[in-house]
Amino acid sequence: MTKADIVNEISKTSGIEKVTVQKTVEAFMESVKDSLSNNKNVYLRGFGSVIVKKRAKKTARNISKNTTIIIPEHSIPAFKPAKTFISKVKSNVK
Repeated sequence: MTKADIVNEISKTSGIEKVTVQKTVEAFMESVKDSLSNNKNVYLRGFGSVIVKKRAKKTARNISKNTTIIIPEHSIPAFKPAKTFISKVKSNVK
């Protein structure tokens, strides 16, 4: 499902114009990105959490050049689904 599909679905079920839904979805996504870039986690009850995870500094190998490189400590976004979300997805698997 793409962002356009989500906008269409919300517009169809709620009766709100697509343009308004599009702006709302874009604003939501920008808000989540801004929060994560400021090291603030986003918690959506019943859906899940979008959190910032820290990755430690590590040594890796570039196998094509046969060299060792050091990957510095960095942060990445991660999603942790809520238990109700997990159970709903599990119950729909056939």
